Amino acid sequence: MTNSIVEENLTIEGNVVSSAGGVEVKGRVVGDISADTITVQVGGSVDGALSAKKIVMEGKHQGRLKCDDLKIASTSHVQADVEARTMETESGAKIVGKVNIAGGQ
Repeated sequence: MTNSIVEENLTIEGNVVSSAGGVEVKGRVVGDISADTITVQVGGSVDGALSAKKIVMEGKHQGRLKCDDLKIASTSHVQADVEARTMETESGAKIVGKVNIAGGQ
């Protein structure tokens, strides 16, 4: 399984789909991302819906977020409706929106 990387100096306008791997965002994506795993790194931003089994948020996100396992770092700013099975949030993370954590298996 390989990761596709949106580098710091790159902006993608449009949807990103990775059927056999993950997506790392260091730059900017204006559109939806669907992958097995998604990581939005510090300095990275996404304006659109995120859908994955696992999402690690270190940067900025605005839109909708749906996953099984969510980790939100202290450097994050999330303005989204969040739907996850489990969520780990570090102190200092900013979340604005409706949050639904289902829990369980």
